[in-house]
Amino acid sequence: MQNPVYNSHVKLLAFDLLSLTQTPSPSSSASNPVISFSLRGIPISRAETLGTVTYREYKPCKFLKFSIDDGTGLVNCILWLNQLTSAYFARRRSPPDVRLIAESAAHFADLIKLGVVARVRGKLTNYRGTVQITVSDVFIERDPNAEILHWLDCINLASKCYDVLPLARQQRNQKSDTCTSTSGLSNS
Repeated sequence: MQNPVYNSHVKLLAFDLLSLTQTPSPSSSASNPVISFSLRGIPISRAETLGTVTYREYKPCKFLKFSIDDGTGLVNCILWLNQLTSAYFARRRSPPDVRLIAESAAHFADLIKLGVVARVRGKLTNYRGTVQITVSDVFIERDPNAEILHWLDCINLASKCYDVLPLARQQRNQKSDTCTSTSGLSNS
């Protein structure tokens, strides 16, 4: 069955992002490890989070590293700014597309300041064993209720969408079967 949330930006709190299960993909090698992420057995590749920017490290024409604090933890984010000099982009995109991507990234970098409340979307990646978001989209929130609304969205989606997908249901049933068989052994 096709996973309906794999290529969607899954709204998550930092606590959930930091507790994702990381597994090496079968296509990875020792020199080029590819990590896949899952949430309660559901594979995901993209995420969205919202919080206050608490750390910012800017390297012009290279990257912007920053951290988002939503009250449950810190999420590390990276925004690449090397599109115009990267061989990766030169091979995969046409020059006008690369310029647009570079302009968007530069604009997002200007928006990220210490203390602002930002909504960040991007691809989940692994850096030195920890999960981070490789940023594709930034939106600065001006609504003072944005953080609490994000929390409520995350809680609602976790209980009504992410936990009711067939993969999560199947994993939950397997755990309950294991618990009942284990509890039966301890009672004898």
